[in-house]
Amino acid sequence: MTRTRIFYTSDLHGSEKCFGKFINAAKIYKTDALIVGGDLTGKQIIPIFKRSDKTYQVQFLGENLTLKSEEELQKTKKRIQSIGYYVHVADESDMQALHQDEARLQETFGAKMRETIINWVELAERKLKGSGVNLYMMPGNDDDWSIDPLLEGHDVVINPNEKVVTVRNHEMISLGYANMTPWQCPRDITEEKLGEILEGLALKVQRMDSAIFNLHAPPYNTNIDLAPELDENFRPKAAGGGGVVMKNVGSTSVRKAIETHQPLLTMHGHIHDSKGMCNIGRTLCLNPGSEYVDGILRGAIVDIEENKVKDYLFTSG
Repeated sequence: MTRTRIFYTSDLHGSEKCFGKFINAAKIYKTDALIVGGDLTGKQIIPIFKRSDKTYQVQFLGENLTLKSEEELQKTKKRIQSIGYYVHVADESDMQALHQDEARLQETFGAKMRETIINWVELAERKLKGSGVNLYMMPGNDDDWSIDPLLEGHDVVINPNEKVVTVRNHEMISLGYANMTPWQCPRDITEEKLGEILEGLALKVQRMDSAIFNLHAPPYNTNIDLAPELDENFRPKAAGGGGVVMKNVGSTSVRKAIETHQPLLTMHGHIHDSKGMCNIGRTLCLNPGSEYVDGILRGAIVDIEENKVKDYLFTSG
């Protein structure tokens, strides 16, 4: 009986450290496929000011740092990039322009974002070449549309978004959109539209009993779609005992698609706080969560045999 081993992760958000660990997971866990379930890019750019005396100044995580050598600069850049922030080294005139011109700041951010995706693809192509392992890497709701062309036309890296692809003997549909969020992200869409796209993809699947759904948004009203409830200022609402109020924020359309079609396995991200599993009918649904801000790679190893999930294991490291 043929076994297929998948290593799944999501919500890397630009973390160089997490992506490096993810690529190495293919060899460590002897996987047949690597899958990233969306949200590839970072959220912030950190300018480093290059002074005339050849030192550097940077504000990072509440610290005002003075870097006195190229070695200190490289170490700090690596530290910043490890948690998903982009770095831009700027002299005085460039720094002033970034502070005064929002368009220039966004242009610089976009260039760094695309450069990181290009570097990730090149790393995956180089390290996975000849291994027989493909990397299925799709954008998520946070990701800008400009990265999509960078994920196409490669040997090892495959963008499965809005497609039916085959992972060994298993059909997989993938969708990086999410239901509407308070932040109005680039790929937030209505539940109606989300449901239409999902149904169109599902109807192309030949064998649903062995199929995989790779959907960025988790199903609504489960233990894998719980996130802090926000007030009008987008701050988590406090609960008694020092905690926060949690609420279900997943997609009703995703849940309906799973209930209707009953694939073998669904894999989700999007909600960083909700590592876990649930069953919807015969379908096993997984969300490994995300701790990219700490450089920790969360993932799920899944072993599949024919139309059965033989075993799965959450990893964190």
